[in-house]
Amino acid sequence: MKKEFTNHSVEWDSPLFRNTQQEFEAVAERIGMDENVFNRLRWPQRVLVVSVPFRMDDGTVRVVPGYRVQHNEALGPCKGGIRYHPSVNLGEVAALAMLMTWKCALVGLPLGGAKGGVQVDPTPLSRQELQRLTRRYAAEIVNFIGPDHDIPAPDMGTSAQVMAWIMDTYSSLRGYSVPGVVTGKPVEIGGSLGRLEAPGRSVVYSIMEVAEKLKWKLDQDTTVAIQGFGQVGSAAARKLAKIGCRLVAVGDHTGALYNEKGFSFESLHAWTEKNRFLSGYPEGEKITNEELITSKCDILIPAATGGVITKENVKKLRCRLVAEGANGPTTTDASEILDRQNEITVIPDILANAGGVIVSYFEWVQDLQNFFWSEKEINERLFNIMKKTFEEVYARSREERISLRESAMRLAIARVTTAMLARGLFP
Repeated sequence: MKKEFTNHSVEWDSPLFRNTQQEFEAVAERIGMDENVFNRLRWPQRVLVVSVPFRMDDGTVRVVPGYRVQHNEALGPCKGGIRYHPSVNLGEVAALAMLMTWKCALVGLPLGGAKGGVQVDPTPLSRQELQRLTRRYAAEIVNFIGPDHDIPAPDMGTSAQVMAWIMDTYSSLRGYSVPGVVTGKPVEIGGSLGRLEAPGRSVVYSIMEVAEKLKWKLDQDTTVAIQGFGQVGSAAARKLAKIGCRLVAVGDHTGALYNEKGFSFESLHAWTEKNRFLSGYPEGEKITNEELITSKCDILIPAATGGVITKENVKKLRCRLVAEGANGPTTTDASEILDRQNEITVIPDILANAGGVIVSYFEWVQDLQNFFWSEKEINERLFNIMKKTFEEVYARSREERISLRESAMRLAIARVTTAMLARGLFP
């Protein structure tokens, strides 16, 4: 298949972008994808790169790069989070935007894929500095976003408060309140109940579906390791603890811990609520995050950053199931090895953590209608979409004898392709 624009500039050349593009190219080749659509989908539809100057508390002005990438809008307005992290670059944001396109298409949402980010560590910033940074970034991308065009949401390093500042900045510049410009904001200003825990819930819903298909029993004998104890990891841990599973390993960027007898979720949650991170938690044996990935467990949930399961460590995995809570936690090389071995079931990220964008879609719909649903309704709707999508992915994987990842990608790409061919090319 002919590949146009094959010379990668340094801006695009990030491991996650290469990994995501290679994965798409491989699936496209195997399904004999329309070449014109293929060449359009390999690259984002629009890219905005901005300088974000903001004033520090000491009066100095700091300037950091910011990005917003819209990958494809064939199915509807673009949707995707905004992350604040020192590693953010154009390639990473473009890769995550592409993953959002597949994710939205897979679960049947009338949305396209986008992503944004600022190359900054938010941890040492004061609340005032964080607010000034956020409002300036929002002002720089104000003509690029909107409730009918591109709707941001929280991601790594951002929060409901950050979304509230973006909404307020956008609304102030427009001259009227526009709650639908972002999702994941506080409930008091148009946020949705159930949004915070949605990505973690969808990870667990996926695990429950796999367990049902493979006739596994989820109980105290089921051991779980979770890398990342933020929004996704902690929500998944909470839900799994309610089911009765045993959390034997947990980690974040400050380190990891192992306890064969299992950790108390309530104790871990109380500690991180008070101290923000796991560092200093008094229970368990200290291990590295690399050791956590290869620790002995039934279920491994990488819920932190991308590229943590690699060709170097994939053969050392000692789990039965990987549920990808993070975006792109498994490299292409590692994924191919897992497919060949056929010993470990992998629930791909575009399925497992889709709860975030599903409930973000619910929030967007509620804002547009000015009519809000109960948390029970939200969770029921989320569960029904996850169950239906899993059934479709699982059925195709069995029918075509392919992995869940391959099945999910084929379904998503087919839906985007159908929409693009129906719309045609302008002019």
